[in-house]
Amino acid sequence: MAIQIRSCLFFIATVLAFGSLSGQVNTTIYGQVSDELGKPIIGASVFLEGTQLGVQSNLDGNYEISGVPPGSYNLIVSYLGYEPQTKFNIIVRSKGTPNYDFVLKESAQALNEVVISNANIITRPRETPLSTQTLSAVEIATYPGGNNDVVKVAQTLPGVSPSIGGFRNDLIIRGGAPNESVYYLDGMEIPNINHFATQGSAGGPQGLINVSFIDNVTLSTSAFNARYDNPLSGVLQFKQRNGNARELSGNFRLSASEAALTFEGPLFKKDAEESKTTFLASVRRSYLQFLFEVIGLPIRPNYWDYQFKINHEINAYNTITFLGLGSIDDFSIRPLEEFDIDQQASLDQTPFIEQRTNTMGLSWKNRFKSGKGFMQTTLSSNTLKNEFTRYEDPVNEQGVIFNNDARESETKLRHELTQFLGDWKLSSGFNLQYSDYTNLTTDVRNALTFDTAIDFAKYGLFANATRSFFNDRLDLSLGFRMDDDSFTQSETLLTTFSPRFSASYEFAEDWRLSGSVGRYFKLPPYTILGFRDANNELINQNVDYTQSDHLVLGLQHYFSPSSSISFEGFYKRYEDYPVSVRDGVSLANKGGGFEVLGSEPIETVGKGRSYGAELNFQQKLTDNFYGIFSYTFFYSEFTGFDTNTYLPSVWDSRHLISFVGGYKLKRDWELSSRYRFAGRTPFVPTDLDATLDNYPEVILDYSRLGDETLAVFSQLDVRIDKKYNFEKFALNFFIEVQNILFQDIPSPPEYVLNRDASGTIVQPERLISVGDDFGSPIPGIGIVVDF
Repeated sequence: MAIQIRSCLFFIATVLAFGSLSGQVNTTIYGQVSDELGKPIIGASVFLEGTQLGVQSNLDGNYEISGVPPGSYNLIVSYLGYEPQTKFNIIVRSKGTPNYDFVLKESAQALNEVVISNANIITRPRETPLSTQTLSAVEIATYPGGNNDVVKVAQTLPGVSPSIGGFRNDLIIRGGAPNESVYYLDGMEIPNINHFATQGSAGGPQGLINVSFIDNVTLSTSAFNARYDNPLSGVLQFKQRNGNARELSGNFRLSASEAALTFEGPLFKKDAEESKTTFLASVRRSYLQFLFEVIGLPIRPNYWDYQFKINHEINAYNTITFLGLGSIDDFSIRPLEEFDIDQQASLDQTPFIEQRTNTMGLSWKNRFKSGKGFMQTTLSSNTLKNEFTRYEDPVNEQGVIFNNDARESETKLRHELTQFLGDWKLSSGFNLQYSDYTNLTTDVRNALTFDTAIDFAKYGLFANATRSFFNDRLDLSLGFRMDDDSFTQSETLLTTFSPRFSASYEFAEDWRLSGSVGRYFKLPPYTILGFRDANNELINQNVDYTQSDHLVLGLQHYFSPSSSISFEGFYKRYEDYPVSVRDGVSLANKGGGFEVLGSEPIETVGKGRSYGAELNFQQKLTDNFYGIFSYTFFYSEFTGFDTNTYLPSVWDSRHLISFVGGYKLKRDWELSSRYRFAGRTPFVPTDLDATLDNYPEVILDYSRLGDETLAVFSQLDVRIDKKYNFEKFALNFFIEVQNILFQDIPSPPEYVLNRDASGTIVQPERLISVGDDFGSPIPGIGIVVDF
């Protein structure tokens, strides 16, 4: 802690020193304006709100605003016959300002002149008018406590619970389990978005998406578009920007846990001002392992990751994109130099994790010359290699208790067709997938060893129709999808038929009523499908797809063009949820820790339900302030084998409160804060007798689920940013303090074998409780250099 405080003081001195060197350097904003088909819009008005700076788009739809002082702005675009649009809180820097592109929708109203007064109305997609939030790259990069981690920032959105202890990236949405969400990067599915991910689930302590690539991120917590397969609780979509088409540039980012280097620029540029081919590429390196060594912690999380995107415009109608990302993770422990009973539990019980992930994809987008639609085809491949090991003697890595040596590989083809026929928007498509899964497992406690290898095909199709009526006052969307595979024995395309319908009606000025109903299916994870018993039999092959039915009703009101409030009621019902044969509990209660989810006998007989109400207020940048406040009240309950008895899940905190906001001060200073609250959450108590017999493996007593709850989670984070702009580069310094109010962070009790002062186990052996809830502030500093 002393080291971090000294670093922060040095950081403040450095920031003040740079203040005397910076000067005003004007710059230029670039971008393109097009319609939903990708056709350039000529003559669109583009201007910076509150200034006299503005231009019109040229014959290619491109615009260029020169002489812009660095700072924060709202950028507005308007054109006759189209709905105006605003990009809020864009950051203009002397170096590193990305392109700001606009896609305008046609307006149903015949306009005689361009109207700007409603240019910055907060809108949602017609297909998903409810339960949807979008964050820009600027909002993500300046989130207090987010550490430029896209997934960690998403945890602050409405309806998303903090993980137990607040340190993991599990997306726990409206009482659903962490493995109920899917992730898409520019239309390409990404199975894994976290370092040290929980196999069979999705969460981990650190995200692997580089914020420097992001244009925006959209989280849908219901009313999912029919194009997405496998979501039960959420769809997280990452939209990446293209690289700089004019010149080579980049940035260096140093934060509390990692260092990242990003380059971008044109490829094959000749005499033209802009190249038709651009690239973005980055590499990141963790230094947490060095920090933990300095402060005396036994764990060593060590990771690398990479990310790239190459975009090429073949002609005015065709674009191809090649993108990828991957990681190298090594989680291990080191012996303590001095015995510490509180750290001994981590030393004894922390697993060794070696993971390799890799996802690459090639996407082709074709805009029809007829002007009536477009199509996108994506071919991708992803691989996860995960070796997860627990030792009886972790220090010497001897006595394997549990070992999971697995490889998941998927090759996917996705095709989507979008057509505009009169007032109708029609979408349809299909997906094909080949899956290959191998796993060598040793489970000493359950006297089980198996070597499995399975491969199969998965396929699906979807269609959706959307139309607006009464001058855009009424929006209707109707769709369906069906999925099946060649491995499981109990499903067909017809049994997974999943219809969905949404409607939104503006019944009065600035008031909109919306509703949606839908059915969604998810294939159980490979850890379940490939599990074998002592007779080497695939006993989980007869599983059903998990089914979730959603019903949502919401009311939204616009106070001003840039602020709105919404209220939603939601109900989720689950069928055919996997239930652990060993523990008699729904797998919805697992997957939020360092484990392997689903490697056990299961039966898909469980039920579940999550229901509640959600209030959300959003203020986009206005008068130097922006913020999101939300409150969610909900119940989350699941059954075991007794489908008539619902028990509170380990995510059933009942109350969720979140606030994120910021204020733009003079001279490029910015103050922002984040507050999160979760009510008393049930946890699974430890079976002390079984744990003593199997130590260092911790055995939980699922029969007592709901008997005990954690204390409330409450945490306030504060961040201060200062930006400097020079002719050759731009700097952004920030300092943040997590948990500035010294609130205790609740976590389940830990147990360790009783030892004396020298670390020798006291006989007879018994377990003692260690590690009370901690509440120390965590300071952090960072710097971003754009060049």
